[in-house]
Amino acid sequence: MIGFTKRNLKVFFKDKTSVFFSLLSVFIIIGLYMLFLGDVWVSSFDGLEGVRYLMDSWIIAGLLTVTSVTTAMGAFGIMVEDRTKKINKDFISSPIKSSSLMGGYLLAAVIIGVIMSIVALILSEIYLVAKGGELLSPLKMLQVLGLIVLGTVTNVSIVFFVVSFFQSANAFATASTIIGTLIGFITGIYLPIGQLPNSVQTVIKCFPVSHAGAMFRQVMMEEPLAVTFRGAPPEVVAEFKQLMGVVYQFGDTEVTPAMSIAILVVTAIAFYGLSILNISRKKRG
Repeated sequence: MIGFTKRNLKVFFKDKTSVFFSLLSVFIIIGLYMLFLGDVWVSSFDGLEGVRYLMDSWIIAGLLTVTSVTTAMGAFGIMVEDRTKKINKDFISSPIKSSSLMGGYLLAAVIIGVIMSIVALILSEIYLVAKGGELLSPLKMLQVLGLIVLGTVTNVSIVFFVVSFFQSANAFATASTIIGTLIGFITGIYLPIGQLPNSVQTVIKCFPVSHAGAMFRQVMMEEPLAVTFRGAPPEVVAEFKQLMGVVYQFGDTEVTPAMSIAILVVTAIAFYGLSILNISRKKRG
């Protein structure tokens, strides 16, 4: 499995176009924020200390949320291409077990998602400091890296399930475009969740990937929140957190980090299981 994983990693990173397009949504988010979204959010909270640092941290958290989704799509493009070109038949006829082949695709997708997310984190931290913000502390950095791994594993499981339905490269490309376009909206990173209709808020809160986004915000926005809302009443801070999707609330129940982690773990297990069942069903058919 390790050898097949290395093969998939080499195929992915050798194709510079694939790497670029897997990060395209990330570039779009950064571009939108630098061109006008950043100034819009900063002006909305004009007069607050460190508001640029606060909002930059908010958008970076959202950026890390979607990076592993789009890069996982690019990574699984290798599997779809192998099917399209019938290369997978050569692998199947070899002594390599089918489970090792599938594990190689999955492990490569996770590694690619983690690597590209770390690249996005490094670039984002450079941007943050250039705009007057501060680097994450070593403890916060470890927490973010842990969330990157957890979020990537969950996102790969969801993407794996979606990809298990495709045999055509064209269909996969279309799906990748749609997912790359929608992912920012259904995770609430373009607009604060509090500004959206209640029905849309419910969809975002129920979408597992959004919980990774909330935890990224909780870690990355802790310091800037303390600066911006120094001396503010707790209820004001709580209201801002709900507005910006730092915390989610269902009725009177606030979603804790432990709940969000449980949601991500259960989602990963469920979608990996569904993917295997779907692939097995197709083989029998």
